[in-house]
Amino acid sequence: MRLAGMIWKEFIHLRRDPLAVTLMLFVPVAMLFIFGYAINTDVKHLPTVVFDQSRDVEVARLLEAFANSQYFDLRYRARDLEEVTRLIDAGWAKVGIVIPPDFARRLTGHGSAAVQVIVDASDPMVATSAVNAATALGLERSITLLRRAGDGALSRVEAPPLDVRIRAWYNPDLESAIFIVPGLVGALLMQTTITIMAMAVVRERERGTLEALIVSPIRRWELMLGKIVPNLLVAYGQMTLALAVAHFVFGVPIRGSLALLYLLSALFMLGTLGVGIYISTVASTIPQAMQLGFLAIFPSIYLSGLLFPIEGMPWPAQWLAAVIPLTYFLRILRGIILKGIGIGYLWPDIYPLVLFGAAAFTLSVLRFRKSLD
Repeated sequence: MRLAGMIWKEFIHLRRDPLAVTLMLFVPVAMLFIFGYAINTDVKHLPTVVFDQSRDVEVARLLEAFANSQYFDLRYRARDLEEVTRLIDAGWAKVGIVIPPDFARRLTGHGSAAVQVIVDASDPMVATSAVNAATALGLERSITLLRRAGDGALSRVEAPPLDVRIRAWYNPDLESAIFIVPGLVGALLMQTTITIMAMAVVRERERGTLEALIVSPIRRWELMLGKIVPNLLVAYGQMTLALAVAHFVFGVPIRGSLALLYLLSALFMLGTLGVGIYISTVASTIPQAMQLGFLAIFPSIYLSGLLFPIEGMPWPAQWLAAVIPLTYFLRILRGIILKGIGIGYLWPDIYPLVLFGAAAFTLSVLRFRKSLD
């Protein structure tokens, strides 16, 4: 009877806390969905820019082979190498195919011609798929050319007719740490600003000191700013330590402006702080705040491109990634740290952060005031 009474008491507690029950049931389902459906390491349909200086029928066949492989989407046609560089630096293109002007003449006269394939290797998983696909396609195309030349061509050949030369930019050794570690800086900032902010407010409410602060002469905006500034300083300190470890321990190059990186980080943290404030208005206990914070952070970790390339995800997951602010902040982080690009390339990722930060912070402050009136 005592055991039955204890079990019944726990069921009563669960009934009184439907939010905790919902989180316990929903989070595992979300994990199964993300791991089983959204995550795919076989990356295809990489956005590709082509700089064709030959404009020959043989080039058209080669590019058709690239497109038919399903690994390359020939989205852009460049007028010069500078445009190829600009599109890859900005992240619009992951692969660049450069056809030399003497491609057709060398293929017919010398029996061998080179094609340069530039790969954005800041993401080793994407780069590996592109390198393997381009190499295999070059060998397959060479065999096709040899068979067209005649039965005896294969035995007389000293070098393949099509020489695919791979150039890996930003991370030539394809080291995963150089890709993962800068992204972890964004994940740490998100975790710090959301969970600490949410728990700080809930802790005040649990202790009964938040109401005492509200009825004091301190203004509401002063109360909010007093809560935000220490968390911002902690987040910036954490970011500084993480960047130092990334550079001096893992050898991550910092090629861009740190001042620009710190400035744009404030835009990202404005939104995540807003999410933390909003969670604090929903949660009534610290465990609830931690669970809600985990629920906000978990999809961002796996769908933002931190660990797995967005290009390999199905379209619904890519649409969801497009509304996650960490997706854009990771592009800013890796663009500044690994590529050394400036603000002129980063505007497409800055606008979403500004909109999200303004909306999240404004709504959370309004909700915060309403819940305490």
